[in-house]
Amino acid sequence: MYGWQVPPIQTTPPAVSTAGQEAIDLAARAGLVLDPWQQHILRVGMGERPDGSWASFEVAVNVPRQNGKGGVIEARELWGLFIGGEELILHSAHEFKTAKAAFKRIERLIRQTPDLHKRVKTYRQTVGEEGIELHTGQLLRFIARSKGSGRGFTGHCNVMDEDMILGDPEMDALLPTMAAVPDPQIWYLGSAGIGSPSVQLGRLRRRALAALEAGVPDPSLSYMEWSVDPHVDECPSDCTAHDDVASDEAVLKSNPGVGYRLTLEKVARERATLSADGYARERLGVGDYPADGTDTWQVISEEVWRALAIGDIKEIAEARATAPVALAIDMTPERSHAAICAAIRWRGGVHVTVVDHRPGTGWIVERAKELHGKWNPRCWVVDPASAAASLIPALEDEDDGLGVEVAKPKAREQAAACGQFYDAVTTQSLTHFDDAPLATALAGAQKRDLGDAWAWARRTVGVDISPLVAATEAAWGLSADVEDEVDPLDNIL
Repeated sequence: MYGWQVPPIQTTPPAVSTAGQEAIDLAARAGLVLDPWQQHILRVGMGERPDGSWASFEVAVNVPRQNGKGGVIEARELWGLFIGGEELILHSAHEFKTAKAAFKRIERLIRQTPDLHKRVKTYRQTVGEEGIELHTGQLLRFIARSKGSGRGFTGHCNVMDEDMILGDPEMDALLPTMAAVPDPQIWYLGSAGIGSPSVQLGRLRRRALAALEAGVPDPSLSYMEWSVDPHVDECPSDCTAHDDVASDEAVLKSNPGVGYRLTLEKVARERATLSADGYARERLGVGDYPADGTDTWQVISEEVWRALAIGDIKEIAEARATAPVALAIDMTPERSHAAICAAIRWRGGVHVTVVDHRPGTGWIVERAKELHGKWNPRCWVVDPASAAASLIPALEDEDDGLGVEVAKPKAREQAAACGQFYDAVTTQSLTHFDDAPLATALAGAQKRDLGDAWAWARRTVGVDISPLVAATEAAWGLSADVEDEVDPLDNIL
């Protein structure tokens, strides 16, 4: 049983030929045998006009996770290096570790193919400079996106991985690099929209849907999306216009990798574990797309937050060996995701980082045990009024848990923690690694009144701010004392 190999949502400008088959054949020579749906993407996205130029300046692929979009990226980049003669291919991802993993995968493909490997001048391994350069000058570079990354380069092809986290600052940095190129192309690949961070993906999707509604292809965009259109409350019992999210048919419609690297059995286990919204988004491609980019970063601006990002992981690791560490746990009210964050004193301020962020909650206690033994934190912090409060007995249990007293901030202390976090950002005494979960949470957060102060709140149900709450509580935990008094605010909130 196989998933749909042609996407349920697709629009593409007319083409008379395609370079996609060349990419498919070259990938096979390198040992990368592509699924039919992956081949379809390449044939469509690499369509050509009569003069040989690209029919699509932009190619967007929206497919749920773990289906195999990486194979499409690798085939397109191999073609650009070894056949297309593209002088510079920029592969960017939201997180450095994602870009690094992509570099390792394509390096492995090239090294195991002698006739390709001999054309390579160097494999650049320096952190932040990862890339593959040919003797003939072609270069494939891997970078993490930021408001400044990509500036100064002239890219013939830009590959935007993790495009569900892609906003205007990153586009402003990367897109103008193509202005002087005669026939450039940009590829966007990712999964369903996650709300406010999905600014560019939402824009592309609106263009595609408008083209389909008008019956006229967008003149420069190929858009391919595997997703379902779920039933709504108003649907009659015999509705055939929408999809049953609990059905195998919905899985097959939205996951072309079923039968190749996914199975219906594995997906059934996901459905039993994830929240309804999480399953619909992560496995069925039901995304949350912002109408525009104006309703994001309401509390702290993206520009201010990004300016506090640092990249020296080694220096922070050394500081952690001697400086006090506080760890905190938070989870979404529906218990779909949870986060563990850490804070340490550093350079007269505080550094916060997301240690772990995953779906579900069953993993937390064992992970906390591991981190406690490794880091010996001065305290663990859990809000006793949050969904994560259910973990406190397990964490404090001396037999099966950590056997430590958990710091439980009262309502007034929660407000103080948020104020301290905000002040540290505005005074530039807070740093971070630009963790994607933390940035996503901050982009989707807003304030809620807490007496005369405020605390973090989600702007919409689909936003997960657990990394932000946990980071705020961890920073508070660096100087917190456990108090026994009852906070009067706790009785009214």
